[in-house]
Amino acid sequence: MTHAVVTGDSLTGALDRLVDRVRGAEFAVVLSPDGLPLGSSRQVEAKLAEQLSGVVAGLLALGSAATRTCDAGGLRQIVVQMSRAFLFVATIGNGTILTVRIAGDEVEVGDMAYEVALFVGQAERHLPVSLEPASSAMSGDAGAHRRLG
Repeated sequence: MTHAVVTGDSLTGALDRLVDRVRGAEFAVVLSPDGLPLGSSRQVEAKLAEQLSGVVAGLLALGSAATRTCDAGGLRQIVVQMSRAFLFVATIGNGTILTVRIAGDEVEVGDMAYEVALFVGQAERHLPVSLEPASSAMSGDAGAHRRLG
């Protein structure tokens, strides 16, 4: 029997396990569709989560523009390579966003890409966030809403 990677009650634990599975992983954060932190692994302070929210918003805007320009389908993942670290940003089907940072001399970028894809594939069925239909958004009641039950 396969167990869910993420449930609404265990998001922090799931993000901790994601970070623990890959050498060099430092932290993971899940953001709502409107950029609010929903959960994070240990070692993530509120200030860092807030800063990531702004960075991720900009990256998603650029990524979305690239998908429109290239007519290549929806945005799935953005990887930022820096001199000492990588930042993975992945969209989850329900609108939430996973962000993971890995750093160090012996980072396993391929392993992290695999783990991010696995997390995203399983998380979209279990994260307690859904998007309002477009008709509700037009009436002024837009944003992320928690599912009940």
